Amino acid sequence: MKFFPLHVHSHYSLLDGLSKPKDIAKRCVELDLDGSALTDHGTVSGAVTFVNAMKNKGKKPILGCEFYICQEDPSEKSDRKTSHLVVLAKNAEGWRRLLEATSESNKPEFFYYKPRLNLDSLAKFVDGNLVAFSGHMGSDLANIIFANPSEAYNAHTYEEARAMVSTTWLTDAKELALKYQSVFGEGNFFIEIQLIDQDNLPASRVVAEALRFVSKETGISPVATPDAHYARPEDAHDQRVLLCTAMDTTLKQVKEKMERQEDVGLAAFFRSDNYHIPSLEAMQVMHTDEEINNTMVIADMCEEYDITNKPMLPKFPVPKKMSSEQYLYHLCQEGWTRRKEDINRAIRVSGHTKDEYGDRVKKELDILTEAGLSDYFLIVHDIIREAKERGEIVGAGRGSAAGSLVLYLLGVTEIDPIEYDLIFERFYNAGRNTKDHVSLPDVDMDFEIQNRDKTIAYIKEKYGHDKVAQILTFSRMQGRGALKDVLRVHSACGFEEMNRITKWIPDEADISDQLQEMREADKDSGGDGDASIIMWALENNSDELKQWCHIDDNGELQGSMSKRFEQAVRLEGTKRSQSKHAAGIVVSQQPLNEVAPLVFDKKSKEPVAGMEMGDLEAMGHVKFDILGIALLDKIHGVKRLVESEYEAYYRGQK
Repeated sequence: MKFFPLHVHSHYSLLDGLSKPKDIAKRCVELDLDGSALTDHGTVSGAVTFVNAMKNKGKKPILGCEFYICQEDPSEKSDRKTSHLVVLAKNAEGWRRLLEATSESNKPEFFYYKPRLNLDSLAKFVDGNLVAFSGHMGSDLANIIFANPSEAYNAHTYEEARAMVSTTWLTDAKELALKYQSVFGEGNFFIEIQLIDQDNLPASRVVAEALRFVSKETGISPVATPDAHYARPEDAHDQRVLLCTAMDTTLKQVKEKMERQEDVGLAAFFRSDNYHIPSLEAMQVMHTDEEINNTMVIADMCEEYDITNKPMLPKFPVPKKMSSEQYLYHLCQEGWTRRKEDINRAIRVSGHTKDEYGDRVKKELDILTEAGLSDYFLIVHDIIREAKERGEIVGAGRGSAAGSLVLYLLGVTEIDPIEYDLIFERFYNAGRNTKDHVSLPDVDMDFEIQNRDKTIAYIKEKYGHDKVAQILTFSRMQGRGALKDVLRVHSACGFEEMNRITKWIPDEADISDQLQEMREADKDSGGDGDASIIMWALENNSDELKQWCHIDDNGELQGSMSKRFEQAVRLEGTKRSQSKHAAGIVVSQQPLNEVAPLVFDKKSKEPVAGMEMGDLEAMGHVKFDILGIALLDKIHGVKRLVESEYEAYYRGQK
């Protein structure tokens, strides 16, 4: 017999799930499981990272989402209450449907504290390529068993919970289960039996008994699930730090409330260590063979498919009878004419020759043509051109992009790479390309902050509002912030002492080179390439931190705060919150809601592409960095001031 965990959260379930995708993959290896599903709350943002982590360990990934389901029309925003429903993609088409459904739930007119759909609006995306199950605590099929679900879930005994069962539970539960089956199709809906925490959550036993009976009455198959918010039982202590951070409370305050038998949000997580990925043996103690076997039935229903893709560049609209390659060549010719005097001056003062310029531009164009990147350069040129025509000041050339002669001729950069001996390969190394993967260039474009939105609006107008969006980014619990969160949740010290401790933890950017060396060393020793800012501080600021924590001769942490430091190190890298990326936008060939998850940005009240830059690129979407630089606004302001003063002076002279 085998068991496949189908209800599993990662740290993309922000401040609720703890596990990084690599932790889920490692746990599958430890327990000899064939794989795992990923079912984060209302999001699929972790999909690419999860698939890569699982495949690296030879394990099967199944992609899903635990949707927030409201009872009312999702456009009605009078009730915050939602239930949960787990939906899995059976194949590539199911993944596309999952993307569409999560994007729909994040529409501004539906988002209300959480991304939401009701069952009818979710049903629009169900076409036989999705499989779902309901029955865990907080799902509709569990809620309907009780007259007052929230009170029943807080019951202290089985008898107390059973006394709260609704008088119409059987009729209601059968009707609801059959409704779910009618939506998802026969064989694509299962009744979820979840007993992972039955000793601490008596209501789960009552629900399981009721739903097993409903399964027999309706013929809808039951399936056993965990509710894994962390990988291993010992990880529960770390997850509680996340929960306290989300609820802006401390462990002491939670304990005091529970002792007074007051209502505590997510109390089950504070009472037990059972919300981990369990072994087959652990599940056999609680579940029937049929329930466990059905986890493999569902796993077998779900195909393995590739969600990554080669770069899908939008086509730039070129003049008739010209290809993208021909038009790029034409623009370079125009740029050569425009830059002719500057190039001749550079030849005179630098000792370079005209042939070098000709050979260089030919080499670059050949590389770009072979890699199929002409449209990328045309798009970048067009964005810069349009901003300049509006009279804006743009950056002269940031980073390695200044090494491209093509970009110089196009007017994207203002630095002659040959005059200054800048190397094209530092900007774009075609040697990294393979038959299956073409890497994209990275041209950072600098614009005035006050006009940056005009540039983004222009891109949306040109390529389609439904195909362009800004990009999601995640903040992480890292270094100083992670340690502060841990110290605060444990009430370990006062505010002043906390600041004295953490002032010796540097910012990530300040030690980026050293951290990269640590990552490489960790990989060389068989690790995942991890690097801890806190450990760096303990090694390099040891004298300043030793009164609280230090590393002993065996590499172990010692000292009065050592346990807190250890926990903070474990939490480093955990996703903490999401926001809109300061610079990145994505441009797609297809409507984004069909090929990438869209999430609601609370500040702008607009949808943004719901994955980080690297993951979107791995899926084949093209990102552009549109940076707002305050210095450009100031330069432009000075320029306008000088021009107005000159104009006034000139008029006075007349």
